Amino acid sequence: MTLVEDFEAERPRLLRVAYRLTGSVADAEDAVQEAWIRLGSTGEAAPRNLQAWLTRVVSRLCLDRLGSAAKRRETYVGQWLPEPIVRPIGTDAAPDPLDVVVQGEDARIGALVVLDTLTPPQRVAFVLHDVFSVPFDEVGEVLGIGTDAARQHASRARRAMTDAPEPTPDPEHEEAVQRFLAAMATGDLDAIVATLHPDVVVIGDANGTTGTAVNVIHGPDKFARFYLGLFARYGDTAMESLKPVLVNGQLGLWTSGWDGGDARTSSPERVGGFTVRDGLVAASYDFANPEKLGGVRLEPSQAR
Repeated sequence: MTLVEDFEAERPRLLRVAYRLTGSVADAEDAVQEAWIRLGSTGEAAPRNLQAWLTRVVSRLCLDRLGSAAKRRETYVGQWLPEPIVRPIGTDAAPDPLDVVVQGEDARIGALVVLDTLTPPQRVAFVLHDVFSVPFDEVGEVLGIGTDAARQHASRARRAMTDAPEPTPDPEHEEAVQRFLAAMATGDLDAIVATLHPDVVVIGDANGTTGTAVNVIHGPDKFARFYLGLFARYGDTAMESLKPVLVNGQLGLWTSGWDGGDARTSSPERVGGFTVRDGLVAASYDFANPEKLGGVRLEPSQAR
């Protein structure tokens, strides 16, 4: 195989690593592309262990991007969510390189939200070792620390990751979300509350670009009243614009936006994701920052 072929064989894995490390589609794709450029600069001879070399390069690049993201969050308006990967429902969709990225329960939005709470070294150590089975001595090389220190970072991350929701099978997830949406269509508060987990939350991410929940909303009653208030403001136009899609591999919603006549009743493109627990909706994620929608990969016929 040529060096190009060897690299392309590694690309899907590298994208999976980079997306889990950064929670950003743009940063993941940039890191993988930069790794290819650096590989090309090594000359004709490929590194002896190409996979290990590429993983190390991509991981270091992602570590730098995590530092940049931490600085952005200091002045970010409202909540911070990872970038969603949005794909059409059905098997007839044209393949996309991001399809492989969300093949795994560790790429669900709920897990990525908890990953975002880790320090950069903890995140790198956990993802590389616990998800991709990279030995701790190699993790230490990426972080510039010893093997024992790398092991400690992973241990702290592992404890934090116990807060991540248990993975929900796709049929159970779909049933819970559809039950919630059907209740929303009735406009009945009690019917909506009955579809929600007692610890349900709403998390919105817009960075001040459009309306969303600036603070996390807790509890079924507040959750239901929040969404009823939104649909009272936006009217049927909002509901009719929502299209079912796959958000990080599970049922969610997408809209290209709608024009309600003025800024208060209009909306730009946005994505809705969900976490399900015990057969009930446990979290709703409103992705409305346009800078974070680069992972929306829908064909023109599906994005109308």
